[in-house]
Amino acid sequence: MADKSKLWYLENFNLFSELSKDKMMELNRMISDKETQGDEPVYFAEEPSKNIYFLKTGRVKITKYLADGSEKIIAIINPGEIFGEMAYFDEAQRTDFAITLEPSLICAINKNDLASFIEKNPALNIRLTKILGFKIKSFTERIGDLIFKDADQRIASFILRYVEKNGKKIGDQIFIKPFLKHQHIGELTACSRQTVNYFLTGLREKGIIDFDRNKLIVNKIYELKKVVS
Repeated sequence: MADKSKLWYLENFNLFSELSKDKMMELNRMISDKETQGDEPVYFAEEPSKNIYFLKTGRVKITKYLADGSEKIIAIINPGEIFGEMAYFDEAQRTDFAITLEPSLICAINKNDLASFIEKNPALNIRLTKILGFKIKSFTERIGDLIFKDADQRIASFILRYVEKNGKKIGDQIFIKPFLKHQHIGELTACSRQTVNYFLTGLREKGIIDFDRNKLIVNKIYELKKVVS
């Protein structure tokens, strides 16, 4: 178990942040933890949809495999986010795969246990519905990008959303740690890895961003927004 308690992590999920200490302790007893390595499956497509997951540390990719065996990443889950939540909405079986990108700490709760807990705490139902709504909005925006934007605009739009969701502002700069592999960005934006690398390198040469394998720094977010507009 990590050095921080399970309860500490639960308090840092927006879904549970306003629960009382007693309610948090009750929820804590329903949840199980698992430490995973990188490239380790959390769940598979077509398996029974029993649990909902909360990512404490690390990152997880939600992905599908096409008939030719190729992989398409649908989403990247970052710490503090929920995934597999469709189990709560009566999804009978999974339709995608969840696989860790790096060593991760994940907690799981049975969907029936969560439903019983939410029945006694109805405000959580509204919050969970909002979370699903935000995810649907994000997918809708990405579909719009695929239809109406060229490759550079799609990558810039993705970076802007990623920064808004995960960035930490320090002075005039925004930091994101860790950054994603160019291959993953390409799959999320329907671009080749080479296209992503060429575009990001161009932004770096202009001083708009800086990046390496561990981090992304946005120096001039207004210039990044110009690419999309």
